[in-house]
Amino acid sequence: MTITSNRSSDGRELTIGVEGRFDFSSHQSFREACSQGDPERTRFIIDLSRTDYVDSSALGMLLLLRQRTGGGRDRIRLRGFGPEVRRIFEISHFDQLFDMEPAP
Repeated sequence: MTITSNRSSDGRELTIGVEGRFDFSSHQSFREACSQGDPERTRFIIDLSRTDYVDSSALGMLLLLRQRTGGGRDRIRLRGFGPEVRRIFEISHFDQLFDMEPAP
């Protein structure tokens, strides 16, 4: 599991990449990456294109980030995930809570 973060040149977006398993062991790294953005101004892009597994603790981390940013669907985009992760998001109804952009 690797968590990376990259701020856009204008500072308005923070892309957080998750590689490998997105589970409880990612908690501290994910939290640190999220803290680099201002919850009132930053748009968070969670890049899951290199993620092969998501568990319930990862879903909880995403919900906490959503709550921290005010609960709006437009503040967080889940991007690049494959069919297995997409199924988990659909079962959890995350497709109704987040702006989602699956892998092509």
